[in-house]
Amino acid sequence: MDMVLLVAIVATLFLLIGLCEPLAARLRLPYSVILAGLGILIAAAAAFFLATNVTDALNPVAEAILAFPIRSNVFLYVFLPTLLFQVTLGLDLRRMLDDWVPILTLAVVAVVVATITIGYALFWTGVLPLMACLLIGAIVSTTDPSAVVSIFRNIAAPQRLSRIVEGESLLNDAAAIALFGLFMSFVMRGVPDPSLGSALAQFPMLIGGGALVGLLFGRASVALMAAMGRFELAQISVSVALPYLAFVAAEQIIGASGVIAVVTAGMTLNLMGPGRLTPATWYNLREVWTLLAHWAGAFIFVLAALLIPRLLDDMRMIDLALIGVVIVAAIVARALILFVLLPALTLVRLSPPVERPYRVAILWGGLRGAVTLALALAVTESLRVPPEIRQAVGVLATGFTIFTLIAQGTTLRLVIGRLGLDKLSPLDAALANQVVAVALQSVREQVAESTENYGLNRDTVRSEAIIFGERLGRAVKEAEDSKEILDRDRITLGLIVLAGAERDMVLERFRDRAISSGLAERSLSEADRLIEQTRSGGRTGYLRASRRNLGQGGVYQIAAWLHNRLRISGPLARMTSDRFEMLVTQRLILRDLNTFIDARIRRIHGRRVADLLHDLLRRRSVEVSQVLDGLRLQYPGYAEELERRLIRRTALRYEEAEYESLRGEGLIGPELYATLTGALADRRQTEEGRLKLDLAVQKADLVTQFPLFDSLDDRSRRQLGRALVTRYVSAGEVILRKDIPARSVYFIASGAVEVETAGLTDRLGRGEMFGQLSILSRSRRRTSVVAITHGVLLALDEARFLRLMRRSPGLREAVRASAVKRGVSPDRLAGLDGAEVKAEG
Repeated sequence: MDMVLLVAIVATLFLLIGLCEPLAARLRLPYSVILAGLGILIAAAAAFFLATNVTDALNPVAEAILAFPIRSNVFLYVFLPTLLFQVTLGLDLRRMLDDWVPILTLAVVAVVVATITIGYALFWTGVLPLMACLLIGAIVSTTDPSAVVSIFRNIAAPQRLSRIVEGESLLNDAAAIALFGLFMSFVMRGVPDPSLGSALAQFPMLIGGGALVGLLFGRASVALMAAMGRFELAQISVSVALPYLAFVAAEQIIGASGVIAVVTAGMTLNLMGPGRLTPATWYNLREVWTLLAHWAGAFIFVLAALLIPRLLDDMRMIDLALIGVVIVAAIVARALILFVLLPALTLVRLSPPVERPYRVAILWGGLRGAVTLALALAVTESLRVPPEIRQAVGVLATGFTIFTLIAQGTTLRLVIGRLGLDKLSPLDAALANQVVAVALQSVREQVAESTENYGLNRDTVRSEAIIFGERLGRAVKEAEDSKEILDRDRITLGLIVLAGAERDMVLERFRDRAISSGLAERSLSEADRLIEQTRSGGRTGYLRASRRNLGQGGVYQIAAWLHNRLRISGPLARMTSDRFEMLVTQRLILRDLNTFIDARIRRIHGRRVADLLHDLLRRRSVEVSQVLDGLRLQYPGYAEELERRLIRRTALRYEEAEYESLRGEGLIGPELYATLTGALADRRQTEEGRLKLDLAVQKADLVTQFPLFDSLDDRSRRQLGRALVTRYVSAGEVILRKDIPARSVYFIASGAVEVETAGLTDRLGRGEMFGQLSILSRSRRRTSVVAITHGVLLALDEARFLRLMRRSPGLREAVRASAVKRGVSPDRLAGLDGAEVKAEG
């Protein structure tokens, strides 16, 4: 093909793609439907001009379009990695972990159910062999969630629902492509006796090998980008190379799944990138990938649609009936997942409840698109597949895709309207009224200040102020007089707005570079969880979500185990450092939220609601301070350094603003400005790095703060610091149970616990210990211990504690004092005289 003509065609496609987005918005149709329609029209027009004598001037262009070098490898190696990688960069992986059970179940089970249902429905027609039917089922089981997700966002559907749909579709493609490769081996001629068992045995290698390749390439790329410092374009270039290298290495070198490799590489960069790159670089990197994915998604639809006339070239009348079978079977399979499996997951509390209207919308919004056409094209290009199977796959997959795009895509918004999903709930309507009222109040203040500075005519200003005041009065009245909203819902509205303000404050600090990209990502994720939990659970949900932010999840506990048992401290140090920084920032934001309540929410909901919100914020502040104090105690000086760095970042922000102001006023030239900002960028890069946290040294320092250990020499204290095991507890956590004998002694570094023995309760705080009486008592004590607040405990196993008792008179005296305090005779305890006591077991 002539290069000039090729460039002209590609440039024209870019122009048409640019026009499709506003056209889709105007026609209120999914963007993918418009793109597919564009591709079909271009291919049909080219075929028309070649087949008729209307004009011969356009024949070279028509021939070039129909002969455009479109192969399945173009889709699989160029466009598919781009789309998958961008999706993983845009996902909130921390929130997806909350829903990993429904996402994995829906993704894997949905593909298998669709493949089997469609495959056996076609097989029962007697037209094709079973393996060919299952191959078609795997090809058409992939879904494109873009249409339904975009509509869900426009109608303010629950974010968790959109997240599940996106996550399911991402893994859906990987599972479908894996099944496609499995059944493809059964229909290809020349493959020696493929067996289902041997094919299934390859699955662990496909999945595990792909994940390993993606993880290695992702970590190597992050390390390389971090080493490049402030060379932003170089860092972004490395990210562009990452998905393609991972895909090729997995597919061609080790024979694993390239799709899994790309997804894993994207997740690795998503999790590690914000903490290793500057906020500006991370933001620009995601923007570049958003643009690349936009182009890739548009081209994959347009180019795939160009193939539709070619794939339907040999269509027969019986194929229409088979397409109908595929349509019915696909809808039935999807309905089984949404109306049987999903409610079952909800009953066992593995999935959030999804209302029936949303399930209907997801059912009808299961459009098929470019991935389906690309897989079908791969079959039609393979000469080792029998001709009748190639023809059937091409026609059935293409016909089914056209049906979903035209029949479902064009009516999806109408279906959603009929379901009533485009209308605000009473709570959302009240929230909208509240937002408008608060916004107009702020606008009035800003306009009043601006008009005073402009020096406008007072009568004109007064007249406009009266008109605006009437509008504001109506908005405030609508916000206050929502009769359908109960008082508890008003509190919920206030908490939702409060959580939204918290999110805005995080974004503001990120834009001002006061916090890192990684911290911003985590804080925004927690703010989104606050909003969702408040919507579903009101005040209780808000408190539950806020307390969850303070605790340590399973990953944190694994990191602590690696540190304590295997002396692998890196993961725990990084997570503790991140948690420390997040708590410091959260404490500052909570202070600012009190001002927001008085300035905004009190005007709408009155003093009662505002006072209640203040009380909730005070409770959150106390809990944050308790956890932060525990960390301060365990890692002295680290919080101070974080606060110092926050001050330095603020100073850098003001310094940069001052330079920009001086340049704008013409007081400094561009050369001097470039020199000053370059030096500023070097200092900022230093401040944006992760502070080093040495867990071992900090724990040794913590030992010196316990009076119990004053009698130990420095060497014994260092040994004790290495022997102590850090345990983080949250309020209500059971530390010791009555039916399980104590095997360790716990020293309270921060927080408080409640000890219950023989019906008597006692509360212990910082600097005290528990568990020693059970170990030393000659008659075993049945004791239970529950944490009252978040705290940090230092645990010492029985054998080490008994050896320490022999060496430390101060510890023996502390044990004696604790026994007297709790009404236990010291004579009933062994080892208080320094004699050797053997540990049981």
